[in-house]
Amino acid sequence: MKSTQVQRVARFREQHRVGGLLLPNAWDAVSARIFEAAGFEAIGTTSAGIAYTEGFQDAEQIGRDAMMRAVGKIVRAVDCPVTADIEAGYGADPADVAETVSAALDVGVAGINLEDNAHGRASSALFDIDAQCARIAAARGVAERRGVSLVINARTDTFLKKLGKDVDERVAATVERGTRYLQAGADVLFVPILIDPVLVRRLAERLPGPLSLMGMPGAPAAKDLFAAGATRISIGQTALLATLGCLKNIADELRHEGTWGSIERTFYGFGETEALFSNERKS
Repeated sequence: MKSTQVQRVARFREQHRVGGLLLPNAWDAVSARIFEAAGFEAIGTTSAGIAYTEGFQDAEQIGRDAMMRAVGKIVRAVDCPVTADIEAGYGADPADVAETVSAALDVGVAGINLEDNAHGRASSALFDIDAQCARIAAARGVAERRGVSLVINARTDTFLKKLGKDVDERVAATVERGTRYLQAGADVLFVPILIDPVLVRRLAERLPGPLSLMGMPGAPAAKDLFAAGATRISIGQTALLATLGCLKNIADELRHEGTWGSIERTFYGFGETEALFSNERKS
């Protein structure tokens, strides 16, 4: 697998160098195949989406082993590079992050998301900057020892947690963390829920590396966020949530009306679905 993984990492790095990387997020093998069949040349996983399909809430409730099994199924389902959302690394210490990254490398990922949200493991909402830098360095160290130039997308939740008394303080905190994270070994800075093109441009102009964003309902079009300075845009759990909305409509109509209109409106044929797996690789 290693030679294939190294090739996928090289492709994924090149996609970041070129920019304009629009990255859908899969939660299982079939969603990954759908995205690849649509023409996407790289796919991310959604930790929330995987957690929900496994019967857990988001934010590391699922556990490392179950998450890596699910990520592995997605990696094996497609030919394109897959970057895995490993949340906060499933532990506070750099050693915990190293163990998680090693497990992710074992299943063949080309990249990871690693967040600074402490999930109650620290005295504040986010890990201290020095602590997070040590965690990022641990991730980079594992990848280097394994001979895989893993793409590390370092997520900071400064905007998600609304840190600072105003937007100026939030931008400054994001620049400070982003600069340090990139120096510690990250390749990209990911700032979820930042969707204002004006703020995107301010941040992109001050960061010493690429900026990753997340598309969501109400966000500007991807082309506008790219024009503002983003290099990469993913969609997190939003495709799964939209799918769940479709499923709820089917359930409500079936339960109350006994009719099939909601199914018919978005029906994806049995034959088309079978064709998605006609060349499935043996694990």
